[in-house]
Amino acid sequence: MAPAAPPDNQALFDALGETARLVEAQLDALLAVPETSEAKLIEAMRYAVLNGGKRMRAFLVMEVAKLFSVNRTCAARAAASVEMLHAYSLVHDDLPAMDDDDLRRGQPSTHKKFDEATAILAGDALQTRAFEVLAEEDTHADPEARIELVLALAAASGMRGMVGGQMIDMESEGKTLSGAEITRLQALKTGRLIQYSAEAGAILGRAPAPMRHAITAYGRDLGAAFQIYDDVLDEIADEATLGKTKGKDAAQGKATMVSILGLDRAKAQAELLAEQACAHLESFGDRANLLRALAIFTVTRKS
Repeated sequence: MAPAAPPDNQALFDALGETARLVEAQLDALLAVPETSEAKLIEAMRYAVLNGGKRMRAFLVMEVAKLFSVNRTCAARAAASVEMLHAYSLVHDDLPAMDDDDLRRGQPSTHKKFDEATAILAGDALQTRAFEVLAEEDTHADPEARIELVLALAAASGMRGMVGGQMIDMESEGKTLSGAEITRLQALKTGRLIQYSAEAGAILGRAPAPMRHAITAYGRDLGAAFQIYDDVLDEIADEATLGKTKGKDAAQGKATMVSILGLDRAKAQAELLAEQACAHLESFGDRANLLRALAIFTVTRKS
């Protein structure tokens, strides 16, 4: 059964919009273009990270941080960091050597707007800037919190996280994977960074272990639901709505939960995971209503 509709979907959209404004202001400041010879690089970085998007990962950082009364500027810096890391992954994913996609959010991919070499360097620089921001004192006064943020993002994005998942994804082209293998692939490639985004808010707030575990579990199930529903959208949405090339996974022979379960069962699985994500938030009461609404939106969105 699909999750019930949130009590006020407009409240979620308003909150997502406010997060986008706050985080994009931070990104603008953190990626100021200098009047030096590397200006083209930073222009490409800005193009990659300031070209729209729902800012879901940033929203997770900030909304979870709010549960623990974290200073909003500190939370926005951590949120900007994860958006930089995410943008780097998209820039590299779109390259001809990877997924070879000319579109991203309805606009030319970074390597099409600039060139391949600039896109590679822009991705590299976005990744390193993300960690630099987390390590700076303005992100958190407690050095232990900053170290935890850096370690958690490294684990989520490296060889046992997003990059490892991308490698598995490339190696799986044309192969038949089991449901368990696809679940692990998607958990690493997409889910870990979404899980980190929720966990980062708890780290910023120095949350007690039981609350941090609940938030981590929420992020894990939300990430799984998000990726499965992405596969669903790749089957049912039109390219203009998606803002990217449709049907790429199928064309490249990549396995998805839709290819294993079929469209209806994959959609039901995503909805079940969204329900599980909401259940992890019980101890936070009504304060977590926007996080619940996000889980429901994840499996009812159009793009």
